[in-house]
Amino acid sequence: MAKKKSRKEKTKVLFASPEIMPFGGTGGLGEVAGSLPREVNRMENSGVECRVIMPLYSSVKEEFRREMKFLGHMEIPVAWRKQYMGLFSLERDGVMYYFVDNEYYFKRDSLYGFNDDCERFSFFSRAVLESAEITGFEPDIIHANDWQTALTVVFAKTLYAGKGYKTVFTVHNVEYQGRYGTELLHDCIGLEAKDNPLLMHDGDVNLMKGAIECCDKFTTVSPTYAKELTYPVSAFGLDGVIRDNEYKMFGILNGIDTVSYDPANDPATKASYSSANINGKKKCKRALQKELGLPESDAPMLTMITRLVAPKGVDIVASMMDDLLYSGDIQFVMLGTGDKKYEDYFRQLQDRYPDQVRSLIQFNTVTAHQIYAGGDIFIMPSRSEACGLAQMIACRYGNVPVVRLTGGLADSIHEWNGEEGNGFTFYDFNGTELSFAIGRALDLYGHRNKWRALVRHILDEDFSWAKAAKIYHRMYAEL
Repeated sequence: MAKKKSRKEKTKVLFASPEIMPFGGTGGLGEVAGSLPREVNRMENSGVECRVIMPLYSSVKEEFRREMKFLGHMEIPVAWRKQYMGLFSLERDGVMYYFVDNEYYFKRDSLYGFNDDCERFSFFSRAVLESAEITGFEPDIIHANDWQTALTVVFAKTLYAGKGYKTVFTVHNVEYQGRYGTELLHDCIGLEAKDNPLLMHDGDVNLMKGAIECCDKFTTVSPTYAKELTYPVSAFGLDGVIRDNEYKMFGILNGIDTVSYDPANDPATKASYSSANINGKKKCKRALQKELGLPESDAPMLTMITRLVAPKGVDIVASMMDDLLYSGDIQFVMLGTGDKKYEDYFRQLQDRYPDQVRSLIQFNTVTAHQIYAGGDIFIMPSRSEACGLAQMIACRYGNVPVVRLTGGLADSIHEWNGEEGNGFTFYDFNGTELSFAIGRALDLYGHRNKWRALVRHILDEDFSWAKAAKIYHRMYAEL
């Protein structure tokens, strides 16, 4: 069993994630893993020391590799066989990061999407639990994230039960659960036969289900999303499991990195600005229009930065955008990649409205910052959105959000009433309701003083990690 801690001894948390920015990431999870542990550690009088561990992917840049220290190597059990693990460390911004090296599993062109992902992340999960043999950092709590690290929680409560680890499991996106055939119980996972039922769900192996059952605390990334996960329409088959474990579930709204996203000090943009002086925002808009070859005018600029997939509401944008562009002097800039049919739609939209639309079928971080800073209205009509970060970043840059009330969008964006709120909202998932919400934003845009008051107001919104970090800190202390 874990020993009782003295009052002065810090609680040790090992934060396990399949992606961490700036070392490697594909979306919101990487940004969360890159920000939350840092914020927990820097809290005043923090009684927690949080360290972070991730795979050493081939995409990790050389500039980071040069700073790493090789700590040692060992063999890691993967079901009936053993595989090499090298372990590296790097300290950055008050956080110690560990990197699990195995070129067979992680020297690949992308992070996920391979036929052997179950084996790859079974290896990583065991490596997380074995890493203390090399690092000397024996955690009190292991905080795992999404299906790729779900087995960390399951292993901690079965194969490593004698260690007495407490565990937290965070669901960032319930749609991806780690579902596999039962043959992988023997081939890749290697639990004792009596523990295999922990992973079984609807006839398949389900790694996320196992972690939800086994963890001590179960969190997700916004209060509304936590409620939505108890309903069949939102939980992708796990609603019963989630309801059974609701007693230990918490919905904690994510934050954003307010240093990386700061219009007063952003090297990617052409001018700086803040709520005290917003004149630089117009300069950013002009620079973006010039860069994209759009008319340099005061026409309202609508923006989207998104993955082009159905859950992001691309279909309802397509259902109303022609009417909106045809009806007035409006510009629209979209940045993103995804399903081919949506990429083709936005290319064709630009062809139809060459003086109003720019469809940037790419993802470029510098361009994203420029669009946040240059845009006036930010559209985020998601069918589902666990938390969402883009709407918070948009506020940070004075790009007024129009969002559908789901998940973290409902928790972070509220209808502007002239004094309170920070955007425009709608509930029914259809193009008509989206069009009405954009219409309210455009009406206010026509009243320049009122619009500027809203922009100043949202520039002062606090979406930092401080509030979420306090909740996680309290949860760790309770464990």
